[in-house]
Amino acid sequence: MIDPSTLLPEAVSTRLRRAYGFEEVALVPGAVTIDPAEVELATQIAGQRLEIPFIAAAMDAVADPDFAVRMSRHGGLAFINLEGLYTRYDDASAIIERVAAAASGAEAASVLAEAYAAPVRTDLIRSLIARVKAQGGIAAVSTTPASAWEHAEIAAEAGADLLLVQSQVSSARHISTSGRVLSLADLTGALQMPVLVGNTVSGEAAYQLMQQGAAAVLVGVGPGAACTTREVLGIGVPQVSATLEVAAARDRFARDTGRYVPVITDGGMKTGGDIAKAIASGADAVMLGSPFAGALEAPGRGYNWGMAAPSPTLPRGTRIKIGERLPLEQILFGPAHTTHGTQNLVGALRQSMAALGARTIREMHSVEMVIAPSIATEGKSWQLAGNE
Repeated sequence: MIDPSTLLPEAVSTRLRRAYGFEEVALVPGAVTIDPAEVELATQIAGQRLEIPFIAAAMDAVADPDFAVRMSRHGGLAFINLEGLYTRYDDASAIIERVAAAASGAEAASVLAEAYAAPVRTDLIRSLIARVKAQGGIAAVSTTPASAWEHAEIAAEAGADLLLVQSQVSSARHISTSGRVLSLADLTGALQMPVLVGNTVSGEAAYQLMQQGAAAVLVGVGPGAACTTREVLGIGVPQVSATLEVAAARDRFARDTGRYVPVITDGGMKTGGDIAKAIASGADAVMLGSPFAGALEAPGRGYNWGMAAPSPTLPRGTRIKIGERLPLEQILFGPAHTTHGTQNLVGALRQSMAALGARTIREMHSVEMVIAPSIATEGKSWQLAGNE
């Protein structure tokens, strides 16, 4: 008779693997350091040169047309949600005020569910793209697979620069019996603008998305501060492991085809250290939601909420209060007036890369990383006790 316990290790190895998040790894300085002024942070995303590898998430509390223009001027990028408040209402400020003033998260969710019940208007899609372009910004817009064909055609006609097709989990083909089936290959072949796709945590899925013509792939399922997908649906992979796997698929695809598809780590980052670890894991850029929602220029009034929060049947996002609000320029470039790493994010990334001897984003992909579960607590007992 076979002892079942002898089968357990093999069963675990085939069905369960260890995955790591930002708080469990550390970056290892090498034999060379460089002057921070020598670090080049520019990156190429879907044909657009970004002077800094920072992208604002397509969340209504983060990116409206004016914020998108500001991000462009700072050398980054911001996506606007084509299924959000700004394509449903001529002026969404009153709704955002109600969300911010709600006494509880449940009340805020109710306000959002009611607000998002209004239909998306094609005239507003066109006008917000025109508004960004008129101010010299990069017109980057986001939609879901179910609406991708309709919105893509309108956005392309309006002159959008980038289209992001984003869902909680992305695959090369979206299957639906309720509308036009989305084949990413058909979509990318039909449009005259790059199509970015997200989100995934799988190397195989990422490779297939690249084969179908994705101009960039976003990594992350449920890590955002305002997202509750991991709690509600039980799905997701910690961001370091997910980024490493998708980046490996990107490199394999580049070897196979000669085409390099950028990888964007989306969500789960708050500090400069988190961002440095995402880049070291293989990201070409990072997408942030809640850190940018704390900007004075962000439309959310100091709050943020997940894109799936308005769902009337199964919300997978919640309203969160950001706390301290600062100018966007200070969040990005400083000066930092605190020591917890949430200000001067660009400066922190630059300093980290300099200490690691990485002159470029590509060189940062090769720095050594170690598993270090005690990295946040080792020798920090006084800090953790709250001493200043």
